[in-house]
Amino acid sequence: MKVILENSSNIGVSQYEFERAVLEALREPMENGKITIARALERIDFPARFQLLAAMNPCPCGYLGHKSGRCHCTPDQVLRYRAKLSGPFVDRIDMRIEMPSVPFEDLKQLNAGESSRSVRTRIEAARALQLARQGKANAELGAKETEKYCRPDGRGEAMIRQAVNALNLSARAYHRVLRMARSIADLSQSGQISGEHAAEAIQYRRFDI
Repeated sequence: MKVILENSSNIGVSQYEFERAVLEALREPMENGKITIARALERIDFPARFQLLAAMNPCPCGYLGHKSGRCHCTPDQVLRYRAKLSGPFVDRIDMRIEMPSVPFEDLKQLNAGESSRSVRTRIEAARALQLARQGKANAELGAKETEKYCRPDGRGEAMIRQAVNALNLSARAYHRVLRMARSIADLSQSGQISGEHAAEAIQYRRFDI
């Protein structure tokens, strides 16, 4: 798995390929924003809040599901390859998105997307909403705070309840879905988490690594 780590102060970006044991060590800071070093007589907490961006191929050769049929990996090989990432590690990733290959015809098109300036303006406005509402970013909310500030409307609650049962989401994943839905609502300047916001948040967790 290739991982890009960006620290919260935006000082820099580092790109590495990590072994499973190293990735597993990220579970604590991903969950708590800190890392604890314990020795015989001392216990020290160090701040370790960061943004994790990770990418991996769907199989060892990288062509699983490609329309060319080039992949010849066996199911066992695919399972072993994906087993490099543990369930608890993957559970801490808020957004999991499959990126299929882009057809050549689409690559030729030079459609102008949304500018970075426009995206930044929307994100800054959403963050300002979060700070005014709860004094911190959505990602920093604890479980009780999440239940307080991230309540969806009736339709949204029904959709999330159905997703928890259908996808066997853990309590951690449930709260992450709520926080994601709250962030999506904030980006649209909505005071209420609607069914549409909940559906989008759920969609980001449907892809099974």
